[in-house]
Amino acid sequence: MSTKEWFYVTETSDVGGYQEVTLERDNHNPVIIQVENPEEYSVCKENNYQKITLAIDAQEFDKLAIAWCKKRKLHGALGGPVGREYGSPDCLDK
Repeated sequence: MSTKEWFYVTETSDVGGYQEVTLERDNHNPVIIQVENPEEYSVCKENNYQKITLAIDAQEFDKLAIAWCKKRKLHGALGGPVGREYGSPDCLDK
């Protein structure tokens, strides 16, 4: 049985993101974005081609993206100063 490491989950949202836990220092497992009751979605399956299109509320996606950047410590790669800016790991705002 595997364990999920959630980087974004709230009680009020149907959107969440996680990775399966690994024993390695760096987690290279794929990221899973889970959406319950999406506003809209489509699945296209053809011979050797598959595509999933999913609508996520823009503000909810912002929160998911910021949570991912905090988990991966990408704040320095986003073009801003490294410190207490919104989205950095040391920022106390959620």
